[in-house]
Amino acid sequence: MSDRIHIERIGGVADVRLNRPDKMNALDPAMFSALDSTSRELAADASLRCVVLSGEGRSFCAGLDFSGFQGMADSGESEGERRPSAIELPEGQITHRGQQAVYGWTEMPVPVIAAVHGHALGGGIQLALGADIRIVAPDAKLSVLEIRWGLVPDMTGTQALVNLVGLDVAKELTFTGRTVSGEEAVALGLCTRLSEDPRAEALALAAEIAQKKWAKKTAKDRSNVLKEWYRLIMENQDDLGAILTAEMGKPLAEAKGEIAYGASFIEWFAEEAKRIYGETI
Repeated sequence: MSDRIHIERIGGVADVRLNRPDKMNALDPAMFSALDSTSRELAADASLRCVVLSGEGRSFCAGLDFSGFQGMADSGESEGERRPSAIELPEGQITHRGQQAVYGWTEMPVPVIAAVHGHALGGGIQLALGADIRIVAPDAKLSVLEIRWGLVPDMTGTQALVNLVGLDVAKELTFTGRTVSGEEAVALGLCTRLSEDPRAEALALAAEIAQKKWAKKTAKDRSNVLKEWYRLIMENQDDLGAILTAEMGKPLAEAKGEIAYGASFIEWFAEEAKRIYGETI
C-alpha cells in the first residue's frame, strides 16, 4: 500500500486516512493512484462492512497539488517505461484514474463516511462528495474551487452535488468557487451533520452500521433479496398496475408494462452486481 494512505481495519470497519499532512493531503499523482488502488482493494474485501475516509493533519484534502500537475497530466517516462496518465481511460472503465480516485468511493459496495475537517477544496470537496455520508467540523472550509483556475470540476463529485443541494445551488457554488463553512454546508445539504470531532463520530457511526443485519449479508444474500423483490412485484403486478393507473391516469396495460420493466431491471441488477462484485456487493 502507498505511503499516501494509511488503513486500519477494526471490526469490519476500514479507517482510511489520507497521509500527506505536510501538504494538507493535496492530490498529487501518487495520491490519485493511492485513492484508486485503495478503493479497489477495499471493494474486494468481503469482510468489510463500512469505510471511514478522513485526512491526517489539519485538513481533509486541500485539492490539487499544482506542483505535480504536469506530471499528472502527462504520461511521462520512468526508466524507459511509460507511466499511465491520470486522464487516460483504462479499457473497460467509464472513468479515468483522476476520476476513479473519487468514483471508486461512490461505487464502493459498503457505506462510506467522510470525516471532513480543515479544508476540503476543489478535488478535496469532490472526494468528500464521493462518500455516502459527510460529517463535518463547524469551522471546516469547503469550496468547489476549480473555477478560480479556469478548470472544470470533472472528478465526478459534482454529480452528487446536484442531488444534494439542487441544481441552482450547485451552479452557484461551482460558478463562484466561494467557500462555505461546515455549518453552512450542513444547512445547504452539502454535508450530513456537524461534529467537533468528525473522525471520532464517523468511526462510531461506522461501527454501528457494521453491526446491522444488512451490512453482514453476503453477495448471494443480497442478490436473493433483490430477486425476492422481483418475485413480489411480478406476483402483484395487476394490483400495482391498478394503483399506478389510478394515481397517474395511465392505461392499465402501459402501467403494468412499466412495472414489469422496473422489476426486470431489479432482477438484472441482482445478477450483474453479483457477477461483477462477487461476495462484496
